[in-house]
Amino acid sequence: MTKYPEFFNNVETITLQDDLSNFLGTFENGIIEFSYLDVVKSAGHSCPTIAGAYLMVLEGLKALYPDEIPQRGNIFVSFKEDEQDGVAGVIANVFTQITGATTISGFKGIGGNFVRHDLMKFNDNIDSSVKLQRLDNGNSVEVIYSHQNIPANPLQQQLMQKIMQGVATDEEFKQFGEVWQERVENILNNIPKVISIK
Repeated sequence: MTKYPEFFNNVETITLQDDLSNFLGTFENGIIEFSYLDVVKSAGHSCPTIAGAYLMVLEGLKALYPDEIPQRGNIFVSFKEDEQDGVAGVIANVFTQITGATTISGFKGIGGNFVRHDLMKFNDNIDSSVKLQRLDNGNSVEVIYSHQNIPANPLQQQLMQKIMQGVATDEEFKQFGEVWQERVENILNNIPKVISIK
């Protein structure tokens, strides 16, 4: 049985409607729910970047679809950075998982419907972390993520250095993981401090 920090279960989930899923009888009415645990499993880890990407999708979709359920496959995603810059690709993977948007690797569609490729762009002329745009009406929102004001436990760097040097005890190794996830939890619990919409 997979064990993980309990706070993963307390993060708000993201629900979308996917016409392709409905068409192929995958989920009833195409309703899909994603959790923080879902994206952590895909990434293989939980960190401030994964947490931030999840929150950007969560809050961005709320702003883009204020009175209706977001439509998976109907959202164009733009990033300021190049795909190979920093953690841009890691963040993009989370957006792809939840929104279905990809650059060239996505689904090519059925009879011109349900196309998922060419719905993501890098090196775009935006001043935010990411821009989300609806394909149906052209409405868009830009999301900024900044976690610098959520400090890490001072022990985190000390413990990481000991692990990297190969001198950490088993207890210190475990403690490092705990303080690392402590910061992730603080980020997820302080959305107004780390996410802004414009």
